[in-house]
Amino acid sequence: MWFSCIKTFFRRFYTDELRIDHGSSYDSLFSDGIIPSLGARINQAIKLKKYVISPFNPRYRAWEMLLVILVVYSAWICPFEFVFLVYKQDALFIIDHIVNGFFAVDIVLTFFVAFIDSKTYLLIDDHKKIAIRYLSTWFIFDVCSTAPLQTISLLFTNNNGGLGFKALNMLRLWRLRRVSTLFARLEKDIHFNYFWTRCTKLVSVTLFAVHYAGCFYYLIADRYPDPTKTWIGAVNPNFKSQSVWKRYIASLYWSIVTLTTTGYGDLHAENTIEMLFDIFYMLFNLGLTSYIIGNMTNLVVHWTSRTRNFRDTVRACTEFAARNQLPPRIQDQMLSHVCLKFKTEGLKQQQTLNDLPKALRSNIAQYLFLPFVQKVQLFYGVSQNFLLQLVSEMEAEYFPPREDVILQNEVPTDIYILVSGAVDMVSHINGRDQVVQRLLEGDIFGDIGVLCNRPQPFTVRTTELSQILRLNKTSLTDIIQANKADGDIIMSHLFLKLKALETQGLLLDQKNPEDYLYSEWCNYCNTQQKGRICLKDGCKNQCPDKPLIEAVSEKSRLSDDLRVVIHMQKQNDQMEEKQFGKLIVLPDSIEKLLSIAGQKFGHCFTRIINTENAEVEEIDVIRDGDHLFFLQ
Repeated sequence: MWFSCIKTFFRRFYTDELRIDHGSSYDSLFSDGIIPSLGARINQAIKLKKYVISPFNPRYRAWEMLLVILVVYSAWICPFEFVFLVYKQDALFIIDHIVNGFFAVDIVLTFFVAFIDSKTYLLIDDHKKIAIRYLSTWFIFDVCSTAPLQTISLLFTNNNGGLGFKALNMLRLWRLRRVSTLFARLEKDIHFNYFWTRCTKLVSVTLFAVHYAGCFYYLIADRYPDPTKTWIGAVNPNFKSQSVWKRYIASLYWSIVTLTTTGYGDLHAENTIEMLFDIFYMLFNLGLTSYIIGNMTNLVVHWTSRTRNFRDTVRACTEFAARNQLPPRIQDQMLSHVCLKFKTEGLKQQQTLNDLPKALRSNIAQYLFLPFVQKVQLFYGVSQNFLLQLVSEMEAEYFPPREDVILQNEVPTDIYILVSGAVDMVSHINGRDQVVQRLLEGDIFGDIGVLCNRPQPFTVRTTELSQILRLNKTSLTDIIQANKADGDIIMSHLFLKLKALETQGLLLDQKNPEDYLYSEWCNYCNTQQKGRICLKDGCKNQCPDKPLIEAVSEKSRLSDDLRVVIHMQKQNDQMEEKQFGKLIVLPDSIEKLLSIAGQKFGHCFTRIINTENAEVEEIDVIRDGDHLFFLQ
């Protein structure tokens, strides 16, 4: 079990981040992920040349992770060997050469690893380009950091190689760039928590700074001519005879006490060189401490910013309510809304959806909302395509208990579908609020005001925490206009709902349900009488076979009719000699227009021209307010 957990944890470090040809798609979005070229298919398989390794290959990622572990070892052992150990052929000698062997293999392997071009973001797998890029960048540094320079010195000097060759061995610290690259990748990796990744990075930087400062400060004391005039010799003159670990711990003690500015005073500089080192180390500490404190502050502030903003909002609402002497009920609604927004902010559902492409938003909305919308009585019998268009325009919202979702007599803007919770339909009668109906999961409200183009007949108030789907009026009417048959079904269901409300005595203004829908049905009828007949036919049939309406809109069709001014013009008259015109509503054909003009002026006309002396042959080219001249 433990082995399985450890394996799962380390697998995060070397997952195939590209994951283009199979697997989950989100793994390819971070760090050094590849960006497809214009016109490329995102799911295409990556085919590399022979003997070329993909940098996203899981095995290569595992190899990189192994090298990072070896880098951590090298970063610790380099200054430790340089300061405390005498170079000799022992177990540590063998381990160092094994580690160098791994990095030597990596140098050879790098000549076969594809890379991403920084300009085109394409994966380059040409052997020549890979070699040129590596030779012109990090090759020399990698060779110098891998070559066993101190071992080579033994072949020529037959001794420890001296301080100079030991210093050259410090070139192995160049490998630390791999750790920096690893942390840069992990900070963008969704498999790892960003907060803990940053904390691990800051702790690692601090520990390495303490380690290096302690080692080099001991080196000054070890190389100083008079051991008693050193920071450690002043306390223990025979410090060189002590074990390596005691001297190392003493160095770490001084380093961390100085880094934290504690400064107990038991270990302090005794000579000029140590004083200079202390000066530069403390200046370095100023920058390092600022960097660490700044990063930790940002992390903590970001962690607590939501709570701080919540408290500021609550205080602002309370002050606003007190300043404007709002009644307690409205104050409670304001504070409840703020508290609910804070509790549900972690969901960030709509914000997350808005950041996604429209097609993906539609897929998510269909998965989340379609099962609820299909159960709504108003949408029984409509086509699947109509429902899919509806859910793609819906937004989910949360409302706390006792909050007004809709106010009576307000302008209709949205319809609402109750997903969870409960709401009361409240009527304000004789100065008092009376609950006329309770709606539960799957019920819809706000539809009467929106579809009948009338003020909302009821106040709708939540009784408990409720999740509600909201659909904008404009979006709904646009979808109905594009799906006229489904619009007829919806209006039929709405009429039945109004009939039921009338039967229960819940229609507030006691109007016949025909009057609620009458103006909307007249939008497509030529006469009011025809509209009333169609409406009554719909009432009898409940689900009429022929369309009851062609569209639901805020304005009637009559308000959209074009008006023109017509004039009679004789064949030999000039344009300046025209008679007074007559304002008419533009009919739907040229023949009807000629007939109307003949009735108005008592002549038979055959041609129509406009003010620019152009002959009008089609009714569609005539604009609202045009002056038309009729010729015999």
